[in-house]
Amino acid sequence: MKIKVGYDIGYGTTQPTPMLIMLSIHPSRQHDIVGKEEISCSGGTPISFYRDTFGNICGRLVAPAGGVTISGRALVNDSGLPDAVEPNAVQLPVEQLPNECLQFLLGSRYCETDKLADLAWSLFKDAPLGWGRVQAICDYVHNHIQFGYPFAAPTKTAYDVHQQRQGVCRDFAHLAVTLCRCMNIPARYCTGYLGDIGVPLDEAPMDFSAWFEVYLGGTWYTFDARHNIPRIGRIVMGRGRDAADVPLSNSFGQMTLTKFQVYTDEAV
Repeated sequence: MKIKVGYDIGYGTTQPTPMLIMLSIHPSRQHDIVGKEEISCSGGTPISFYRDTFGNICGRLVAPAGGVTISGRALVNDSGLPDAVEPNAVQLPVEQLPNECLQFLLGSRYCETDKLADLAWSLFKDAPLGWGRVQAICDYVHNHIQFGYPFAAPTKTAYDVHQQRQGVCRDFAHLAVTLCRCMNIPARYCTGYLGDIGVPLDEAPMDFSAWFEVYLGGTWYTFDARHNIPRIGRIVMGRGRDAADVPLSNSFGQMTLTKFQVYTDEAV
């Protein structure tokens, strides 16, 4: 199958303002792009691209006084298969993990392993190692948190969302990532496109989505504590320790969001 993705995101500013953006499809999916991913700015504002330490594609630009609209479009080949399910995937002992996985066991900006370690062990110490334990964590987070866009807050951490029991997809991911790390399972935060393919249409405006990946048996597997079912058509844009590593944009000056539209549709 082919999936059409894109966005139009507007920012207002009163003076020239440097920006970093992370709005490109991740390099791991670049071979699936039909033709070329097109990313442009209103008024011809130039963008230069580089890769960060996590391998994500980032852009640099200076938004002119008055603001800028950043637009992206791509057509992506997809298998049409749901997220892989491997119940026999094993959890490796920490001493056997590759060096590059170790950072995804540690606490980070939004994932306070120190605050949630005791809770995690009290809840999941008897869950089966490996896939079964991760699924138990997803089930717990899915049932513990109420989803709602009004519950979004840029400073909300995994500990906060567990206490408040309300959040958006990034909060579900942060809490699940933190609980996995507490149980010595490497977990990394992901953001990207996830359209309503193979599921009932969501009447809410389309948005980017957050999920997470865990390292089991030598492979990174996708989990999604918000939806808690395998989904079709997931297209990753960024991976990191938490949302602080994969923001849609960072501005080095005062800005306001003036427009936000995301498109994800199966091409017919």
